[in-house]
Amino acid sequence: MKTTSFILLVGIALSQSCSNGSDKNQTNDSITSKEAQATLNTPDTTQYKGVPVDKESTDFAVAAANGGTMEVELGAYARDNGYNQQVKDFGAMMVADHSKANEELKRIALPKNIILPTMVEGNEKKHMDELMKKKGKDFDKAYVSMMIDDHKKDVSEFEKASKKLPDVALKNFATLTLPVLEKHYSTVKAIKL
Repeated sequence: MKTTSFILLVGIALSQSCSNGSDKNQTNDSITSKEAQATLNTPDTTQYKGVPVDKESTDFAVAAANGGTMEVELGAYARDNGYNQQVKDFGAMMVADHSKANEELKRIALPKNIILPTMVEGNEKKHMDELMKKKGKDFDKAYVSMMIDDHKKDVSEFEKASKKLPDVALKNFATLTLPVLEKHYSTVKAIKL
């Protein structure tokens, strides 16, 4: 009888203890749920804090993203609105290659807390807007001329970055992207209008 009473008392104590624990868990679960919802609405950058990036590397990444975004937008416009088939094909190549490079650049920039532009900014935006007002053969001629100048500059900047950029990941990005830009440069120079 004493053993049965003891077991009964232990059972009641455990039951109350489990009941109190589950109340605590419910409270913790509801707090965790609220925090989780807040986390969904706020990007978690805590894991990236404290990763220093030099100004030269940051400036390169921002300029490359801005230029790459312009290449994609103008390429899509040329692909869809160009008059000459070579211009349309070149535009399609710009969309494919620069979209891929832009995604790689985003992947590299995120852990470094580099904020890349999501829309074309500055002089690139101005030139792009002016170019998109043109139609037919006038557009093709202006687009090809702009792409020749732009890729000549890009090849030079990426070549320099591939040799001298302090950030290793961005330096490697420049090195791997350079042959693609050189291909674009030679392709656009060969377009006959």
